[in-house]
Amino acid sequence: MKLERYFEAVEPLARHLHALGSERIVLANGCFDLLHVGHVRYLEAARALGNVLVVGLNSDASVRALKGPGRPRMPEGERAELLLALRAVDYVARFEELDVSRVLEVLRPAFHAKGTDYSVETVPEYAVAQRLGVRTVIVGDPKAHSSRDLGPERRL
Repeated sequence: MKLERYFEAVEPLARHLHALGSERIVLANGCFDLLHVGHVRYLEAARALGNVLVVGLNSDASVRALKGPGRPRMPEGERAELLLALRAVDYVARFEELDVSRVLEVLRPAFHAKGTDYSVETVPEYAVAQRLGVRTVIVGDPKAHSSRDLGPERRL
């Protein structure tokens, strides 16, 4: 893994990006447990909004709290490595919380990109983004690629 692009917390990444003078930072976030084509399309569409894509990655503990026992199926280090292998992803920052409100506060991106399983108004961090002047944008293809739907019974 290119460790210089993986941050175990958002604060050092925010300092790094602001020191570089990065403009039009886009934040996308999620668990990314079992990466699939829906994730790739979401991240590519998010990247097209700006010149730097930061992926907020739920920690193992927050994935477990959100998805239940037995999740994540892959540890956060491996999930980060897969994300960083994607052309669209510039940086990955792990976060412990159940939503990215604090990440938005610290990073102050131009855009917060969410997938099509949300509308702008149903994004949990929408009020925080509005207060900070961060534009919330829905990107990617229709939600038809959930990790929970993958398994031996899935038909092609």
